[in-house]
Amino acid sequence: MHPPSSETLTAQTPERAFGAALRQLRRARGLSQEGLALAAGYDRSYIGEVERGEKSPSLRTVFRLARVVGVSPSALIAAAEAQLTPPAGHQGA
Repeated sequence: MHPPSSETLTAQTPERAFGAALRQLRRARGLSQEGLALAAGYDRSYIGEVERGEKSPSLRTVFRLARVVGVSPSALIAAAEAQLTPPAGHQGA
């Protein structure tokens, strides 16, 4: 049995979940990290750190990133929450 890819692996921390959700939305909009960073007013390296779960964005940053990827802040948080929620029928530890 092969392990799931990093894209389908459930995130283990809220920071990693947020980063995974942001990455998915960014890619779906055809944005590079650099494009997202430029539009939101951040450095590309910061966007990478957020997407890897190394940085925890402020509430202000969540609002700015959500605007750029074209979703509401609550939708971005919900997408992150979905990354943490185990699949139906799966009991987590």
